[in-house]
Amino acid sequence: MSKPGDQRTLRGRVAVVGIGETDYYRHGTSPDPEFKLALKAILAACKDAGLDPRDIDGFSSYGDDRNEASRLAAALGTHRLRTTTMQWGGGGGGCCAAVANAAASIVAGLADCVVVFRALAQGQYGRFGQVGGTETIFGEKAYLMPYGVLAPPQRFAMKVQRYMHEHGVSQGALRAIALASYRHAQSNPRAVMHGKPLDIEKYDASRWIVEPFHLYDCCMENDGAAALVVVSQERAREFRQKPVFVLGAAMGAGHRSGAIPHNAPSYASAGFDTVAPDLYRMAGLGPSDVGTVQAYENFTGGVVMALAEHGFFEPEQANDFLTLENLTAPSGRLPLNTSGGNLAECYMHGLELVLEAVRQVRGTSTNQAERNDVAMVIGGPMVTPVSNLLLGSEATL
Repeated sequence: MSKPGDQRTLRGRVAVVGIGETDYYRHGTSPDPEFKLALKAILAACKDAGLDPRDIDGFSSYGDDRNEASRLAAALGTHRLRTTTMQWGGGGGGCCAAVANAAASIVAGLADCVVVFRALAQGQYGRFGQVGGTETIFGEKAYLMPYGVLAPPQRFAMKVQRYMHEHGVSQGALRAIALASYRHAQSNPRAVMHGKPLDIEKYDASRWIVEPFHLYDCCMENDGAAALVVVSQERAREFRQKPVFVLGAAMGAGHRSGAIPHNAPSYASAGFDTVAPDLYRMAGLGPSDVGTVQAYENFTGGVVMALAEHGFFEPEQANDFLTLENLTAPSGRLPLNTSGGNLAECYMHGLELVLEAVRQVRGTSTNQAERNDVAMVIGGPMVTPVSNLLLGSEATL
């Protein structure tokens, strides 16, 4: 007789069968409003899958997405809307959790075909992360803004600086992450930074934003939309594309990780100390099984911490592990952000990273890794709650 919790897993029970995206733009330059961008990406994902968009019966997003599911369903002409989910938490920490929530809805029988999406039009709604005039402040900002800590780079630089000091991490480790993302973007015509290569000299000469972040350590700001279609394992082979299965998913935060003000017991952390073990446990895999990683770069320092917390190296080994050679497809030790990532492809709040992981498993990436049966996505380092995913081919089940 099975025990409670024996079936508490998503492993192999759902698959991504379609992915789609709009053109990506610099922030404020999209010719389309945000809602239209969302529809374009969803229709592109349906076309990729060979799916009639009217058969969608669920929507999942995150980070205060402004596109209401009921309005999307009406515009698409869906036959019936069965489930809608929005992952709690700001920014991109929920990019993988939105996929997990969609998968959970299907496994629980709440829906049959769920679209995960993210859309941004900052010319329409204003820039994310920009500090505007305000008469009252509360929560974390009440402890930070009076001292001039106003923007995300300032907040996260303190955590990264502490981590670098404690573990002897050099600026070169951060630089290697930026260089790898830009290197991959040069082979990706979708990337905003396609045709704009980055080298050591250009990185080193770029201005400081907040130490230890140079300009090229910080994510872009973009307009556009991305989407993917999730169905059950039983239906996965009905569609046009090779199915890519969810092997594991996790989300959450450790003990007091959101303590205010900057008072978490594990201050210099990306927030995956409890989430990474949950991911590996569900997937039945370990770091050595992972062929490629798409890691959310809000800032390169968070990627260093997140990769270490997922067991790819010890913190003191970061300088040796994080080199351009090791991080570059096809034959690097751990190809990283093979589409260009948030730094050089597009900052679609991390959902574009999930699409690239799907392409890697399918074998259709513009920077295909030699080992691609298992792809990891890491969402939103240093932004709690965080989330992650392991995606795999049918051969991994």
